[in-house]
Amino acid sequence: MTLEGTATRVTIFVGESDQWQHRPLYTEIVHRAHRAGLAGATVLRGVEGFGASSRIHTSRLLSLSQDLPVVIVIVDTAEKVRAFLPELDEVVGEGLVILDEVEVIRYVGRSQQ
Repeated sequence: MTLEGTATRVTIFVGESDQWQHRPLYTEIVHRAHRAGLAGATVLRGVEGFGASSRIHTSRLLSLSQDLPVVIVIVDTAEKVRAFLPELDEVVGEGLVILDEVEVIRYVGRSQQ
C-alpha cells in the first residue's frame, strides 16, 4: 500500500477502562480499522489528562487511576477515514473524535519475510 501527500488523521480520545462488548474499546477500534483496510492505527496511553467530565486521571502513585487517557491515531486517505467514521459512531459512547488534514512524508512497511 502506498500513502503519500495529503491524508486525513482521525484521533480518538477515550478512557482506558472503556469497553465494547467485554473487551477494551481501543482494541475494538484497532481491529475494526484493520478489517476496514486502513493504513495503520496506533494506541497511546496517557499518563495524565481530563475530558468532558473534568475529572483528572493520572498515573501518579499517590492517586492511581484505573481510567487513564488513551488516544488512538489512524491515518489514511480522506475517503477511507470518512467511510470508517460510522464504525466509530457505533462504538464510541463517551470521548472525543477529531479529524485533521496531514501531509504524509513517508509510509513504508517492513518487507515480508
